[in-house]
Amino acid sequence: MEFASLSTRVLFHIGFVPISEAIVTTWVIMAVLVLGSYLATRKLSVRPGLGQALIELVVTGIAGQIEDALKRPAAPFLPLIATLFIFLVVANLSLQLPGVTAPTARLETAAALALIVFFSGHVYGIRSRGVKDYLAYYLKPSPLLLPLNILSELTRTLSLTVRLFGNIMSHQLIIALLLTIAGLLIPIPIMALGILIGLVQAYIFSVLATIFLGAAVGAFEAH
Repeated sequence: MEFASLSTRVLFHIGFVPISEAIVTTWVIMAVLVLGSYLATRKLSVRPGLGQALIELVVTGIAGQIEDALKRPAAPFLPLIATLFIFLVVANLSLQLPGVTAPTARLETAAALALIVFFSGHVYGIRSRGVKDYLAYYLKPSPLLLPLNILSELTRTLSLTVRLFGNIMSHQLIIALLLTIAGLLIPIPIMALGILIGLVQAYIFSVLATIFLGAAVGAFEAH
């Protein structure tokens, strides 16, 4: 396993665009999830089997978390939040596979996911409030605070990026160091801990994304 770093290995180019290892791994994960979703949902039944029951358990669990956080119906937010959570679980846990570098251990992937949340917040906010009311949100409680409100949006995105990238990258680095120093025996408990870390980081990212979307649509404002 190679050491995680701020750099990433370029595998090939499409025209002048470099395609890195993290991008290819992300594409593979996306393809697996799309194919798996299709196969898992093509024969849904009112009397679910074990596979369908597990899917329903995951979906209802995510929906329940959204409703608990926002005190609103989960339906408008569920597709985005559920997709982020499931992708993050698979991406974070991919570092357990031999020779695979988790794409979330790369700064560009973490930043891309945080930017999805950033732009989604604006889309949800405008859709919920309308353009005028949404832009007025940045002038509250005083127009003098407009720069601080904009800075707050940017720091949220930076926080999402650094939190995800830092935790996954540092764990992958620890595994690589232990493999180099101690061989295969000692890193096994650390790799087991990595499964827990991957799940927790996916959960934290999804919860924070939910809260940011809730702030955009005014879910926490007093009426």
